Amino acid sequence: MAYTSGSFDVHVTGRRVVGTIVDAVLLGCLGGVVTQIFGSESTGSGFSYTRLSTGGSLLLFVVAVLYYTLLEGLTGRTVGKLVTGIRVVDQSTGAAPGFGKALVRTLLRIIDGLFGYLIAFIVVLASSHRRRLGDMAARTLVVRA
Repeated sequence: MAYTSGSFDVHVTGRRVVGTIVDAVLLGCLGGVVTQIFGSESTGSGFSYTRLSTGGSLLLFVVAVLYYTLLEGLTGRTVGKLVTGIRVVDQSTGAAPGFGKALVRTLLRIIDGLFGYLIAFIVVLASSHRRRLGDMAARTLVVRA
C-alpha cells in the first residue's frame, strides 16, 4: 500500500512502544531457544546460570538483523508492527522501504536502543515527524497501516 504525499499519519508513538515490546518478547523467546542450544553452563558464587556462547550471541545478532531487515524491507512490518497496526514506509514513495533502508534502520537500533530505547523515545517525541535516528538516516516514516 502506498500513501500519497502529505497523507502520512505519524502520530503512532504509543503503538511504536507496544510494537517494540512485542518484537522484544518475540526475539527474547528466540534468544532463550538459542541459549538452550548454544549456551554454556556457568557457576559463580554458588549460583548456576546459562550464558550464551560467542557463536550463539553472533547467531542471535544475525537473526535479529535479518528479522527486522527482511520483514520491514519487504512488507514494512514486523510482528509487533502488524499487531499494533503500523508500518514503515519510504518517506518519498509511501511504499515498503526496501532492504537497504531497512538495514540502515536496523543497524541504528544499536544507538536508538540504548537505555532500553530511551534514546529512540526522546528523539521520536522531539522530532517533527516522530522519527527515531534510524528513520532519519534511512528516510523512512512509521505510519498507521
